[in-house]
Parts: sequence; C-alpha cells; structure tokens
Amino acid sequence: MPLHLDPSFRERLSSAARPLIGMWACSGSPLVTEVAAGSGLDWLLIDMEHSANTLESVLVQLQVAAAYPIVPVVRVPFNDVVAIKQVLDLGAQNLLVPMVSSAEEARAAVRAVRYPPDGVRGVGSALARSARWNRVDGYLQDSALHTSLTVQVENAAGVEAAAEIAAVDGVDAVFVGPSDLAASLGHLGQQTHPEVLDAVARTFAAVKAAGKPVGVNAFDPVAADAYIAQGADFVAVGADVALLARASESLAARFIPASDGTDRESY
Repeated sequence: MPLHLDPSFRERLSSAARPLIGMWACSGSPLVTEVAAGSGLDWLLIDMEHSANTLESVLVQLQVAAAYPIVPVVRVPFNDVVAIKQVLDLGAQNLLVPMVSSAEEARAAVRAVRYPPDGVRGVGSALARSARWNRVDGYLQDSALHTSLTVQVENAAGVEAAAEIAAVDGVDAVFVGPSDLAASLGHLGQQTHPEVLDAVARTFAAVKAAGKPVGVNAFDPVAADAYIAQGADFVAVGADVALLARASESLAARFIPASDGTDRESY
C-alpha cells in the first residue's frame, strides 16, 4: 500500500507564500488538540518537553490531527536516539528537537532520525504505525523523504553556532526559543529584553544566510508581528493551556467583583 501522508513541514515551508502560523498543544488532551487542529492554523506543535504529553497521548493526537489540513510537529523531550525513534515510530512526520547548541548536536539529531547507513534509527517497521505495520512498500528506503527535522536554538551557545547548525545536512529548519534564550543571557522572564531581541535577530540572519527557514516562539502579538517583519518563516503564537488560562481569568475578572476577597494571584 502507498503511504498517504500530507506534505512534510519542510515541504510546507518551501512552498509557503507567507509565514506559517501555529500554536502549541500541551494539555495532553486529544479533544483539545482536535479543536485546535480544525482552527485554520497552519501547524500544531505537540510538546513532550514541557507538558503532560506521553507516547500514548501523542499517538492519539497524531491520529485526530490527521483528519485536518494542519501540519503536526512533535517536540521530543530532548535530543535522544531512543526518544526520537519512539516518536517517529508513532507515525510523526515532523520533529522538533530542543536545546541544540552546536553543529555536532544537530548532526546527532539527524543521525537519530535516519536509518543506517546514514543514521542510527532502530528498525522496527513491522511493529510501528509509521510504516503501517510493514504495509507500506519501500518505507525503509523512502522514510527520509517524508520526515522533516527542525532543531531549536535557545541558548547563547546556540546563537553563536546558528550558522553551523543551520548548515548541517538534514536540518530542515531552525526554531528560536526566546524564553530559554533570555535565561541563558541572564534575563530570565524577559523575552523582549534588547539583548535577547538582538540574539534572535542574529540567529535569524545566520540561519537565512545558510538558506534554511527560521521560526520563533512569540505569544505576544506585538512581538510576533515584529518577528514576522524581520523575516520569520514560521511563528508559534499561542498554546492551548495558555489560551485557556487567559480566557478563564478574563471570565473571572468580568463576572466576579474584585472586592469579594478572592486572591486570584495566589494561584
């Protein structure tokens, strides 16, 4: 049987006429992910690093998202051969690997994504959804064609090595994380500090000079607009849990008198 897959994130980026806009799925809920998948956004980041997501919940979220045109990207917990192998075997086409700070770490991620002789991914196609349990002709030979790899630069070392990271064969895009970058630069919680913004801009320039797409995380609409104006190819502009948190706070502020003694800040 042929493997009927949507275009990879790499292909979507290469054919896009505008920046691709996405959001995070962190709740671990397939229902919430399906709601987000039907939103009209371009891509959805299913996170395993800072969320309750497990292999089982990621599997179901990939299954529900498959009914919609949105592109699911899975962020693995860390740059690890086993973690990457397991997520790929679930059928994830598009991976985001966090905390990549050097070209060597980027090459390690590429090797983890690819089968030998180009990589070290373990072969379990008969057991895995990725190959539809060996029902897909040529899956092992063609897997690199429908798998994309984005690496995340989010510390000072990664910024300095951004050009070399982006130049690694097999790295399809680079995603900048201003939150950890701010912490790395001594500005914890200050994603819009001038030094952080300068580091993001330098990363953008280095990645684009290497001919690769570059993206960024920006929940603040003003910051997102600024990054798009600077040439961001893809931007994550929100998260399911953050949207629920802010919307529920708005309801509380609208309907509960501030004078009733409720200490909302304590939560």
